[in-house]
Amino acid sequence: MVLKRLYLFLLDLPILAWGVVFEMKVGRFLILTSILTGLLVTFGDRGLIDNFRMKERLISLKRANSDLARENGDLKRAISLLKDDLSSIEMVARNELGMVKKGTVVFQFDN
Repeated sequence: MVLKRLYLFLLDLPILAWGVVFEMKVGRFLILTSILTGLLVTFGDRGLIDNFRMKERLISLKRANSDLARENGDLKRAISLLKDDLSSIEMVARNELGMVKKGTVVFQFDN
C-alpha cells in the first residue's frame, strides 16, 4: 500500500476524472522502477540485509554444531573407557564414590 502511494506520487501522472492516465514519462517510470527494485533487493524479504543476517546465523550454528560434535566425541571416549578399561572404572569408583580397594589402608583425619 505504501509502495503504491509512493509510486503514484513520484510518477506525478496527470489523471483524467474517469481514471485514465493521460501522459506517462518513460524516464520517470524507469528511474522509479529501478529505485523500487533496488529497495526491494536491499531491504525486502530475502534481500541483501536478510542474506547477511542469515550468513551470520549460519556461522554461529556451525560453531555450535562443531562444539557439540566435539563434546559428543569426548563423551563417547569416556563411555568406551568406562566399558572396557578397569583402571578408569577404579579411578571413578575411588574419586567420585569414595570406594577403596581391599587391603588399602585409609587414614581419616578430623578437622
